[in-house]
Formats: sequence, C-alpha cells, structure tokens
Amino acid sequence: MERIHISILGGLASLIMIILIIPSVIVSPFVSKTNVFQVEDIVKNPKELKPSINSFPTEASVEVAVYRTKSNLVEKVALEEYVAGVVASEMPVSFELEALKAQSLAARTFIVNRLLSDFSGGRKSHTDITDQSKFNQAYKNKEELKELWKDQYDVYMSKIEAAVFATRGFILTYDGEPIDPSFFSASNGYTENSEEIWSYPLPYLRSVESPWDKQSPHYHDQIVLELEQFEKKLGVKIHTNSVFAKVIAKTKGGRVKEIEISGQSFTGKEVRDLLDLKSTDFTLEKAGETVLIKTLGHGHGVGMSQYGANGMAKEGKTYTDIIHYYYKDIDIKKVDPYIDTLVVKE
Repeated sequence: MERIHISILGGLASLIMIILIIPSVIVSPFVSKTNVFQVEDIVKNPKELKPSINSFPTEASVEVAVYRTKSNLVEKVALEEYVAGVVASEMPVSFELEALKAQSLAARTFIVNRLLSDFSGGRKSHTDITDQSKFNQAYKNKEELKELWKDQYDVYMSKIEAAVFATRGFILTYDGEPIDPSFFSASNGYTENSEEIWSYPLPYLRSVESPWDKQSPHYHDQIVLELEQFEKKLGVKIHTNSVFAKVIAKTKGGRVKEIEISGQSFTGKEVRDLLDLKSTDFTLEKAGETVLIKTLGHGHGVGMSQYGANGMAKEGKTYTDIIHYYYKDIDIKKVDPYIDTLVVKE
C-alpha cells in the first residue's frame, strides 16, 4: 500500500508538472519570434515566422490612395504597407538597418502629415499622394519590388519590413504637430536651413554638419552642356567680353543662394531646376562653346541626409540618434491620436 500510495502521489506530481510545462512549450516559440522580435534572425532567415506589418489595428485601418503614374490608376494601400513600399523605393536596401528605421519614421510622418492636411482642408480628390519623389515620396508595391529584386525579394523585403516593424505606430512631431520630415540623398558636407530652399523657416530643419556624405557615390557630379543649350535653358545670352558667372551669395550650408549669369540674376534653386542639376552647390565654367558644371551632393539638402544616416548607423548610432541629429528638437510620438479621425469605417 505504501508503495502504491507513493506511486500515485508521484503520478499526480508528474501530471501537475506536465500541465504547467505544456503551455510554456506551446507559447515560447511564438513569444521568441513575435513578441521578442529578432531582426537579425528575420534578415538571415526570411522564411521564418515574423510579425506582419499590417497586424496593428489602427494603422492597418488607414488606407493611402496612391496615384500610380505609369498605369494612371489609384491604388489603395494599408498605411504600414505603404510605408514599406516607400522605404524600399527611397533608400538602398543595402543600407544599415538603423538608417532604414530612420527612413521608416520619416516616410510614415510624411504621409500622416499629408493625410491630416487633406482631411482638415476637405479632400477634393480620390488621391492622397503620387508615387514620384519629385512631388511626394517614391513608392513601389510588392509586385514591382519582386520584379526589381527577383530572387532576393524575400531577403530584401524582410529587412525593409523589419525596419518598418521596429518603428510601427510612431511619427515625428514638433510642438505637438507632425513635422515636414524632409530628406534627400547626400549633402555637400552640410545640410541646409529650410528657408534657403523653400523661403519659409522651420525650426526643426536647421543646417548641420554631415561629413559622412563624402562617401556617397553621388557626392561628386559633373555635366557638360553646349553653350547654345545652356543659353536656351536659362534664357540668357553669353557675351564674349562679359563676366560669365558670379556667385553673389551663399547659403548657411555653402550652396549657391544667388548667382549672376551674363548680367542676369538667378537663385541657386532656379539654376538647379532649369539645368536639372544634382544640387545647388555648383560651379560653372565656360570652355569655348561648352559649359562645364560641377556639383557636390545630391538633393535639396534640407532635413535628413540618407547617406549621412547610413554613415551614422555604421558608426553605431541608433535610428533615434539619427532622427534627433537631423531634425532638431523634435519628439517621437505615437501616431494613434493623430490618425484616429482617419480610420476607415466600414
């Protein structure tokens, strides 16, 4: 009896242990792959279980209507899926994960800011935004990215989604409002004050040093135009005995603010736009019947430098370090209070 009694107690103890252990065995694999999200595992093993970027109720309920320029159609996309498509289109996927996270925050802030502006102003069209960086943000959908990346799609998209997932539900604000999160490819070594390019000052878009940009393949560029073509584009006539070009003023970031070409005054932005230059940090040199134009940097120079962000990430800086460096005195806040009114109600 005594042996049987002990056996029964042992059996009951074992049963209790099994009841306690089984749930943890069942739950722990999902905890390790979802709640405790390991970015490195997802990047190296794209087929591993990972959280969906569209699994968050508030953000997923907001749709972005994107005008597709090639098809002339409007494509409706869930917010986080749109952010992923922008990050994949605006920043090289080879960039450091922390840089991609910073880009994710900028991309989400941009579209939320745009949606709020449309909402408060009374939306007059069925389109929120285009897919062109010249006007808004570049965007490609999953089918286009599969065509672009081919066999590397799973690996690349997993990295993009990891960056988006890490920043999900957050945007950049200043004084309680979403900012204009301007960004560009590479600077000339300094970013620019907003008023130097757009004529209006924004306190969070201030000129800062960005030395990492010198490693960009787009840091130096030059083009050669026929003199006749140069004259036609700018609407000037170059006279042999006159001063060809003279820089009148430079910006805080060292770019051309005002220049005189054959007696006619232009802003640096006007020359960049008319000649389709990489940046407003340019020099003009007349050589016979041609004009040699050299530029430093790529883009308008306001806000976050993408190559600067990647350079900072390589030095061990986090995405929050990057964001606070390029956008002054801003806060990273939850997006929910800002987009509650935009949630699509079925």
